[in-house]
Amino acid sequence: MEIVKHAIEKATGAGRPGSGDLPALLRRRNPHLFRLKDDGETPNNPKWPLVLYRSPVLLREEFDPAAVFEVLFATNGWTESWRDGIYDFLHFHTHTHEVLGLARGSARVEFGGAAGSAISLKAGDVVVLPAGTGHRRLSASEDLLVVGAYPAHAGEYDQPRPSEVDHAQAARQIAKVKPPGTDPVFGKDGPLIDVWC
Repeated sequence: MEIVKHAIEKATGAGRPGSGDLPALLRRRNPHLFRLKDDGETPNNPKWPLVLYRSPVLLREEFDPAAVFEVLFATNGWTESWRDGIYDFLHFHTHTHEVLGLARGSARVEFGGAAGSAISLKAGDVVVLPAGTGHRRLSASEDLLVVGAYPAHAGEYDQPRPSEVDHAQAARQIAKVKPPGTDPVFGKDGPLIDVWC
């Protein structure tokens, strides 16, 4: 259903905000930072923390909430967006960072693997995961809808489980991933740029 809805919105513009609509949909929020250590199984990121913004995006009825996140992320240089949920198995990305925007519903997500944190998320929240951050869904409402995206010109996409890759090799690759040029929510002057400098 979301695939069809997305295609219609892209073709017609219905339910999609324009870039001029975005400033009225944003609320400045301080980032919540989570430093996640390598636990020997899940590498996480040696340099940068996971960043959580609580409700930085107003989800108004005139716009499809998923479209709001898609347009916002793309405007700020985070592309290749998708609409779905969050996998219920532990995985991470060794070549790219990822942003997750909750368009609908709620979820409890474990970030960081065995040594990580379980965080409750709700519609409007945004999480920015540096490359290597382990994540999996623990529970979710039936209506959960997440929009994900990656920095433009990001590395090759992968999503290994800890047992599927050589840990040391994955950690070396993760350490090579460069910081993004923009914050996916607040752009070039967003808090992420200072946090991940």
